[in-house]
Amino acid sequence: MGEFVVDADVMARARFGTSQLTETLAGLRMLLSAQVPPWHRPWRDAHAAALRERLDTDPVGAALLRAAFGRTWTADFLTVPPTAPDLTLDEELTYLESLDDDAVRADLEVATGPLPAELSATGLARTAAGLLRWTWAHTIRDEWPRRRRVLRADVVARTARLSSEGWSGAIDGLASGVRWLANGRLQVNPHPYPPRDIRGRDLLFIAAHSRGSWVSWRLPHTFAVVYPVTGALLADPAPLPEPLVRLLGRARARVLAALDAPRSTTALVAGTGLPLGSVGGHLRVLLDAGLLERRRSGREVLYWRSDAGQALLDAAG
Repeated sequence: MGEFVVDADVMARARFGTSQLTETLAGLRMLLSAQVPPWHRPWRDAHAAALRERLDTDPVGAALLRAAFGRTWTADFLTVPPTAPDLTLDEELTYLESLDDDAVRADLEVATGPLPAELSATGLARTAAGLLRWTWAHTIRDEWPRRRRVLRADVVARTARLSSEGWSGAIDGLASGVRWLANGRLQVNPHPYPPRDIRGRDLLFIAAHSRGSWVSWRLPHTFAVVYPVTGALLADPAPLPEPLVRLLGRARARVLAALDAPRSTTALVAGTGLPLGSVGGHLRVLLDAGLLERRRSGREVLYWRSDAGQALLDAAG
């Protein structure tokens, strides 16, 4: 399994955060994948055809993406973590755009092996950056304020868990294959890669709307674990049916209306603007009334409307 070897100083400096580049890369991976979590399918289905059309006109870009995403590895030049909080995508792409073609090809060969003839072209870093900017502009930028609310709510929840349970509690269940081990070892994936000693370095945990986790680094100083936010991305709320508001109250009706797909408490807090304690109380009442279903996913619990809850919403108009 892949492990980071850490010490107390690394964990004392470690922090949770977000990244426009990481969010864009996660979206690009989902657009190229045939298998995504059900709560991400509507977004993928809305944008995948446009990406295919874009790649049909760019054979070098299409070949680059096929080579960049290996079975267990993604080319390093795409996954570099940010150097500071709240950078723009253009700021994060500065490193990628500084690479020469030989460096890009070397990373691609590590990811998938021998390269096709199309990747003998020049300007590969510019091609990769152009694909990321296209993905951001056409599929994510307009949603970024809402996405960022969900991501930051997750960061707040993880930080709260850290204060009450320590790093073992905050990390365990973060993603499949990520867990705290004994003696200063952090498992970061289930693959048989050799341990990497990052003592004396900086460690980030980056939340993203992704279909899985991955590790990245900006050598020699910064390492990161990208982990998926659980549940669906909330859309802007539609007006609530007034009969439902009179029956349940506005806040509880807002929670029920938001649960058209499986969502975590964290996502509901970010999407509804209600306090965490209030959301938790409303979920318990709606669940006890038979209006919701729930299941556990890792350390998260997902909620969605039951048949009875959907019937109530339909009846209210």
